[in-house]
Amino acid sequence: MKNYLYIFRKKYFFSTVLLTLIFSSCSEDVLKETPLDFLAPENAYNTVAGIQQGISGLHFSVRDAWFNGDNQDQLAMLVGGCGTDIAFHGENPGGNIKLVNYKNEMTPENSIFTFFWERNYSLIQRANVLIDRIKVSDKSIWTSDAQKNAYLAEALFFRAYAYRMLVSFYGDVPLVTEPTKSAKTDFVRAPKADIYKLMEEDLTFAVANLPVRGKEDAPGRITQGAAGHFLTELYITQSKHQQAVDAASKVIDTGGYSLMTQRFGSTRDVFGKGDVFLDLFAYGNHNLSTNKEAVWVIQIEPIVTGGGQYPGDRAWGPAYFRLGNTPDGKTAFRGELYNGAYTGYSDTLGRPVSWIKPTNYTAYTIWRSDWKNDIRNAEHHIKRTFYYDNPASTYNKKKIDFSLYPKGTRDALKDTCQYIYPYFLKHSDPLHHFIEPNRSGGGWTHKDVYAVRLAETILLRAEAYIGLGKKDLAAADINAIRNRAKATPVDPSKVDLDYLLDERARELYAEEWRPITLRRMGKLLERTRKYNNNPVFPACNIQDNNVLFPIPQKQLDLNIDAKMEQNPGYAK
Repeated sequence: MKNYLYIFRKKYFFSTVLLTLIFSSCSEDVLKETPLDFLAPENAYNTVAGIQQGISGLHFSVRDAWFNGDNQDQLAMLVGGCGTDIAFHGENPGGNIKLVNYKNEMTPENSIFTFFWERNYSLIQRANVLIDRIKVSDKSIWTSDAQKNAYLAEALFFRAYAYRMLVSFYGDVPLVTEPTKSAKTDFVRAPKADIYKLMEEDLTFAVANLPVRGKEDAPGRITQGAAGHFLTELYITQSKHQQAVDAASKVIDTGGYSLMTQRFGSTRDVFGKGDVFLDLFAYGNHNLSTNKEAVWVIQIEPIVTGGGQYPGDRAWGPAYFRLGNTPDGKTAFRGELYNGAYTGYSDTLGRPVSWIKPTNYTAYTIWRSDWKNDIRNAEHHIKRTFYYDNPASTYNKKKIDFSLYPKGTRDALKDTCQYIYPYFLKHSDPLHHFIEPNRSGGGWTHKDVYAVRLAETILLRAEAYIGLGKKDLAAADINAIRNRAKATPVDPSKVDLDYLLDERARELYAEEWRPITLRRMGKLLERTRKYNNNPVFPACNIQDNNVLFPIPQKQLDLNIDAKMEQNPGYAK
């Protein structure tokens, strides 16, 4: 189904070598040599096959940056929304990672902000190398100008995608549009307007030249719809609301996409009778041609070198297996029988580690008006009830209830922030783990992941309509989502950015990059302070200057030939 993923592991090695060569060659004489027996852009990107490997490398870079287990802080803070209105770090809410305490963590020396900066500029460098080689490539290697432009468009898409993150999180950043071929120590920060201009040019070209849905070379490749989605977001960011509506409408109305309203694919209804929302996140359903809601899907392949894995259980689920004993002193979770011993883990729940705990706002508040009828709040989507699992206990199969324990015998903080809390199951994969059977998957899942789903594009158009003052049209888009969920339609008079953020949380929790959304709406400080109920650091101790990340001190120190200003509030 996804054979092109085999390229990822080859390209990862190739890209590492390529960047080493680029940055280690400062001599002009070396740069002018013709490479014959080592990899370099001149001999690696001079065929369509070589350029296709380069494109695969861009895909790999994005997936690796999001989901690499060594970079769990980035996953939790960005995709998981820790330190915003929707989530905080449950495993240790009083610690010093995953933005549980902005005041202490948000420093120029913190390696996570350096990692985020470097990963995105690495992606830009790789994209720029490809863009450069495609532009100067021999016309004879292409079957048509359309083929050449499609590859160029995909590389431009990834450059715009990287700048999207950099400008949202850091504000003004260096604008690099050409491959960097030697050490450079005189970067300056370009105004956001200049970054937006480049992004708009890149994405506009991408929309015009990428394939339409169903015509892409392989699952996961970028289409006009994905480019149109991010162009819509970019227009909203610049308050170009009518252009945003036009860009979104092209995706929604003529892109070949539609909301899924009937059950489809192959789905295991583990926690009760499922529905179409469950089908959207079931293993194997993301890439189906019948799934017309998928706009851009990150590809993951189990038991394949380079195929990747995703901490779906590990990041979003509570660490139930750490609960300890039942009220009558027996082990609370016996778990699966494996090699003659009980593991302590349930294969229905996997092995979560509580990286990302939903706030009370996410777990309870936003559901109250439609608690029973909104299908997204059903037990098979948000598991709220957990049961003891040990036949040796009189509490076996009974609901876990901390009031049953003698007073003073439980750690209330860990009970409710780490061990048991509502588990959003869209990223879990019950009874379907491919590795570590002794630990029910070790927290890792292997189903694909949406980078863009049509529901989000529709909600972006609703946001643009709000910007235009057309609440009736905004409500119509929001209600398309709510009708699918069997939730009560919203009256146009109730529609504003806060209501839209509530709906985005209901529909897109664990999918959208919540910090980008909140920054775009100017709501990060307000909503985090209002809804983030971290019990140790209320509102995760967010400060006024924390709207932007600090520029990494490492970057400032290396930039010896030009002054690069630090963001306000982070100066030494």
